[in-house]
Amino acid sequence: MRWAVLGGGHWGTALAVYLLRQGHTVQLWGRCAKRLPCQPDRVDLFPIFPQCARPENLCCTVDLGVAVRNSEGIVLAIPSHALRALTTTLRAYLPPAALLVLASKGLEMQTTLRLDQVLRETVPNVPLVVLSGPSFAHDLILGKPLAMTAASTSPAYAQRVAEAFGSAQMRVYTSDDVAGVCLGGAIKNVLAIAAGISDGLGNGDSARAALITRGMAELHRLGTALGGRTESFMGLAGAGDLILTASSDLSRNRRVGVGLGRGLSLEAVLREIGEEAEGVCTAQALFQLAQRLGVDMPITEQVYRVLFEGTAPRVASDVLMHRARRSELRMPPDVTLFSGES
Repeated sequence: MRWAVLGGGHWGTALAVYLLRQGHTVQLWGRCAKRLPCQPDRVDLFPIFPQCARPENLCCTVDLGVAVRNSEGIVLAIPSHALRALTTTLRAYLPPAALLVLASKGLEMQTTLRLDQVLRETVPNVPLVVLSGPSFAHDLILGKPLAMTAASTSPAYAQRVAEAFGSAQMRVYTSDDVAGVCLGGAIKNVLAIAAGISDGLGNGDSARAALITRGMAELHRLGTALGGRTESFMGLAGAGDLILTASSDLSRNRRVGVGLGRGLSLEAVLREIGEEAEGVCTAQALFQLAQRLGVDMPITEQVYRVLFEGTAPRVASDVLMHRARRSELRMPPDVTLFSGES
């Protein structure tokens, strides 16, 4: 297929190179030519992956119309806050019958909408598949195995993306739970900040495991309230992505939390990381959603208060530990948490 990958950061670059390796034709688009990995005096993927050789057939452009011209598929790998503006502009350049693949994660802060809902407003009636799951750009570009979920209301479109992206390196499952897959990818970033804060405070591995587990309960409560399904939250796009993002030093969101737990300001942490950390903006939208719907999300609430209200990380940790005792089990006993075959 002919693909355009919009987003010249780590994730977009890794996806573009991966698709090239699968035999597809790819145009990689980014806003700034100096940050695209196609520098004329280099043979590597500088400045994104300077340790990796650049494929000879990787084409880069800052011209959106050129990037998507004649494309059969368009991958969106841009920060959530840029999605509405970019896709509003993209509408004028969309080729007939183009298929959109949403590879970004988060919520729109101003509206608290899922990103697929934003696309339904900016590019209505365009076929859409959400691609999500536990996957770091670093692992993808180095050829390490991973698994993802392709979700669409159309089984045919989900299968088309699964076939285009699937390989010996990447196993792609299909789903029709677009809401659940989108929400899992967004909520896990906030919970990863919480896990990082705990680690930055020196709370230890046991505390991190508890936060991840109780974070899963929050993900499930809000996710099902917003129309997602339990199976998705216990699958790759939910539990899988949360475990990865909350546990690995490669996770920018976890690193934000670690810096905060060690006493750095949010501004200092973000400056040190030098890249987008989606969980920061998502925490605000998530807190607003939970308040509006009356969904109990104590971990998310404390992350929000640390990020935006100046609550000290140790105080937030103590608040969680001193909550009123109650039963752990809230889900009906007949809920099936796992389904399908491996």
